[in-house]
Amino acid sequence: MFDLVSLIKVAGYLGLFGIIFAESGLFVGFFLPGDSLLFTAGLLAYQGYLHLWLLLLVIFLAAVLGDSFGYWFGRKVGPLIFCWPDSFFFRQENAIRAREFFARYGGKSLILARFIPVVRTFTPIVAGVGEMNYSAFLLYNLIGGFLWTIFLVGGGYLLGQTVPNADRYLLLIVSVIILVSFLPVLWQFIQYRFKKNK
Repeated sequence: MFDLVSLIKVAGYLGLFGIIFAESGLFVGFFLPGDSLLFTAGLLAYQGYLHLWLLLLVIFLAAVLGDSFGYWFGRKVGPLIFCWPDSFFFRQENAIRAREFFARYGGKSLILARFIPVVRTFTPIVAGVGEMNYSAFLLYNLIGGFLWTIFLVGGGYLLGQTVPNADRYLLLIVSVIILVSFLPVLWQFIQYRFKKNK
């Protein structure tokens, strides 16, 4: 597991912006620890290592701009994405899962996908591939980015306020966040295998 505290302290605001931007809209970002990173950053903001309002602004901008980049990348490259061979940075199954997720939930998927690792990286790209109206995309993008930022950064900050020496339990809390965030992906995988074996 990443040493998230050290990573955040070394990376600072600019590093956090880069990580969240990459995880939100670049293929290479799917393995980055977005949820746990934001929660830990919120806790560090409570401890005084980061300024809360500046942190919220940086994360929100990175999330929205990252998704927008993913959208325009998908719009430019289009269906060719689904013909690319598997590699370390790209797996067909992730793109297909995001496409199915987008088809099922439409624009709302941009909000829901924010809270699902891997899917959140590919959903804006799929929206671009599908040539979703950009004004509608931007609205869902802003709402999703806002909720994700407030929920996770605010959750870390709130934990620091309410639990004395919360950093002692950080590893456990981060592990739970990672587990919970991957439950929707696991559920989708189980449903997919069940339908396939029918």
